[in-house]
Amino acid sequence: MFSKEEAQRLKKEFWTAFAASNSRKWILYNTKIKDVTFKFYVDNKKAQVLLDIEPKNDKNRIVYYEKVESLKDLLLENHLPDAIFEREFHLSTGKVISRVWVEKTGLSMNNKEHWPEIFEFFSEKMEAFEYFFFEHEEYIKDLEINT
Repeated sequence: MFSKEEAQRLKKEFWTAFAASNSRKWILYNTKIKDVTFKFYVDNKKAQVLLDIEPKNDKNRIVYYEKVESLKDLLLENHLPDAIFEREFHLSTGKVISRVWVEKTGLSMNNKEHWPEIFEFFSEKMEAFEYFFFEHEEYIKDLEINT
């Protein structure tokens, strides 16, 4: 078990090493759709690449999610065959968002031997997510186009 300071140091070291291993600039929060973001997540059990859809206006959240969901077959067949879709994902804060993600279990940020595998997973899956997003960006962004 790590102290709070050790855990923070390890977390900072992990993200610094990831940035150093991959010079690519990810879109993450720069999707140009308010409150629609790509994220990396890792803990002591799994690594995930996430597309979080969390506009404060629930109607917009559902429309954006349904647009992505309408492209589900394309995402699964051409980019991320293991993607998971959840219309109502409950965060630990109680907030409800929509989420599409991929994950790899059995990996721990606390184990430096896992880092190369996590970095490879992050890079491969985020690249596939971004490619999918760029292919369908105009459709996803436009709230006037029905699903």
